[in-house]
Amino acid sequence: MTDPEPTADLGRETGSWPLIHTERAALAADLKDLSDAHWKTPSLCAGLTVREVLAHLTAGASLNAVRWMAGVIRCRFDFDKQVALRLAEQLGATPAETLDRFRRIVPSTTKPPLPVMAMLGETIVHGEDIRRPLGIRHDHPIDVVTRVAEYYRGSDLVVLAKGRIDGLRLAADDGPFATGSGAVVSGPTLSLVMAMTGRATHCDDLEGDGVELLRSRCG
Repeated sequence: MTDPEPTADLGRETGSWPLIHTERAALAADLKDLSDAHWKTPSLCAGLTVREVLAHLTAGASLNAVRWMAGVIRCRFDFDKQVALRLAEQLGATPAETLDRFRRIVPSTTKPPLPVMAMLGETIVHGEDIRRPLGIRHDHPIDVVTRVAEYYRGSDLVVLAKGRIDGLRLAADDGPFATGSGAVVSGPTLSLVMAMTGRATHCDDLEGDGVELLRSRCG
């Protein structure tokens, strides 16, 4: 079996941008009627409100490789400090301004030095970090969340995922995604993605002998 042609990988990366733009637009629409109190709701990202997570998404879509490296140097290679700095830059004075800034980056193809698939994963995962605490349901196309699941199963870049599911067999019950061997964890593809990326709350949607082990690895 031969390796995929480089042009095939490039096409897959390029083809992810419309999916990212669609996911961003859907999230902006879901948040348009939030009250000020709702914007203060704790997200699934520890220590961040839903408003702050949205600002984080805006920051990621506003930061090219040069600005990212400049920030890393400015923060003396403290990556958490860099994230906090960029989030603060995009928060704005009010929730309305936070949302408006996010709307402006919906069509953006700017990114830090990360794969485009990582940007799609960030958009979906952080979108759910916001939606779930607010009780907002969004039906992601199964082919899109399957693509994200396939990416995370082989990556520990940005967020630990590959290492978190070591020794487990993950199997979606709403699509074709399956990976690994060991104790079984089954359920919706989106819930598998969220658990793979450390969101223990989504383990409540999963079944199988491996669920509690996966839950213990979240956080």
